[in-house]
Amino acid sequence: MLGANPHANGTRFSLWSHHATAVTLCLFQGDEERRVSLSRDGDVWSVDVPGVGAGQLYGYRVDGPWDPEKGHRFNANKLLIDPYAKALSGEITEHPAIYGHKGDDDLAFNDEDSAPFMPRCVVTAADEPQDWDRPDTPWDQTIIYEAHLKGLTQRHPDIAPTLRGTADGVPDLVSYIKDLGVTAVEFLPLQTFFSEPRLTQMGLSNYWGYNPINYFVPHTPYLGPKGADGLRQAVRALHDAGIEVILDVVYNHTAESWHLGPTLSFKGIDNASFYALQDDRRFYVNHTGTGNMLDMRCRAVRDLTLASLRYWAEQFGVDGFRFDLAPTLGRMGDGFDPNAPLLAAIKADPVLSQRKLIAEPWDIGPDGYQLGNFPDPWAEWNDEYRDAARSFWRKDAHAHRALAGKLLGSAERFDGRPAWSSVNFLAAHDGFTLHDTVSFNDKHNLANGEKNRDGHGHNLSDNFGVEGSEPTLDAPRRARKIAMLATLLFSHGTPMLLAGDEFGQSQGGNNNAYCQDNETTWLDWGAADP
Repeated sequence: MLGANPHANGTRFSLWSHHATAVTLCLFQGDEERRVSLSRDGDVWSVDVPGVGAGQLYGYRVDGPWDPEKGHRFNANKLLIDPYAKALSGEITEHPAIYGHKGDDDLAFNDEDSAPFMPRCVVTAADEPQDWDRPDTPWDQTIIYEAHLKGLTQRHPDIAPTLRGTADGVPDLVSYIKDLGVTAVEFLPLQTFFSEPRLTQMGLSNYWGYNPINYFVPHTPYLGPKGADGLRQAVRALHDAGIEVILDVVYNHTAESWHLGPTLSFKGIDNASFYALQDDRRFYVNHTGTGNMLDMRCRAVRDLTLASLRYWAEQFGVDGFRFDLAPTLGRMGDGFDPNAPLLAAIKADPVLSQRKLIAEPWDIGPDGYQLGNFPDPWAEWNDEYRDAARSFWRKDAHAHRALAGKLLGSAERFDGRPAWSSVNFLAAHDGFTLHDTVSFNDKHNLANGEKNRDGHGHNLSDNFGVEGSEPTLDAPRRARKIAMLATLLFSHGTPMLLAGDEFGQSQGGNNNAYCQDNETTWLDWGAADP
């Protein structure tokens, strides 16, 4: 079993790497680093360390060829995060030392030690079985509420200041969520992520969380005084109210980004195995648009994905998963295969097959738009529904023709599949909020630091003749929002509501607020229009 597994006499540490020539375990006690060599059995490197138990801090250094032009970026000067770690102590600090290369030359070997700027993995006690009384709501009765955990709780007046922005504040909102009539909360990513260095340099940070670096550890800033148990208690509180919890997961890429990105974990453990590489193996396949793509052709990558999903289902009671850029999960090369090994394994898994599975059915690679092509029992985000509804309500010519089929479950896309397979939405985290859809014609993303070049330009929005706030337009804008929400709720399919759309949340026209961890995105409960 990979990871750090304590037993009666110590802890067994195991790490997978196909191309490594040596693996060293680093055990930390204060500033002291003790190094222990691992032995190889096939592609698994292991060592049993007596006297080491829960609470021990550790990391890995992995040696092998430094040959970027062949896809190998081993550098034993870099302390690496265990992909199977269940807890982390400390955070990644942006510093030249965390890069395997020097400056802008990815071929130049960087011998600076990254340990002072890296978190430590933590040995945790063996997982205890958790008893979950899950609502198990049928798909045809499901209504989803998409929310950012911090944005949901950061400004709510009924949550204690010390609990705002954390899972510990969620129980105080359960009655509100229940009263909305929704049956599931879909949280944006909660797995540990790292802000892109360019954002850090601009004084910004990754807010949405679609930049993971470990798939087991909850993102530390989202944990309150109760730690991971607080997240479990939040899930139980939602379950007790009959509300399911769906987790947005990102198994398509990692925060190590492109060839000039940092070496934090996978890149240093076995870059050529974990990532899909171009024919010129110095560079990464980038069907995700984020710099790299995990290679689902590799059995170790698929095993890691399955183990992580089961962990969140069994240890945190997660009732379902929404898979970011899901076609990458079925890419066994450039094309998408609905019967790819990972998708087949999820369907066959006794735990995961009983959870709700939702695909974001597009990426930016060849044939990346796969709406309607995922296998049963998957549901899929239907952006065509969003576009048809927005177009109709802004009174575009002939828009009723496109909307007609969407009202009936988009059978033209989901031929032979249940209507619930179509997850219908008017707005999601990515794009205009519903209020901004009726208040802005243009995106206003200057705060993102990209000169308003980022974000989608095709918003199908209508500002009623005035860009932004205009009190004289409050009534007609409100009426249209109500009409659009009614359309959503009365359509065949699974409705999804963006948190805050029920009371008029605005992001000031920012339609790509992924780096706005501030009042732009935190729900403004004080200005709510019920």
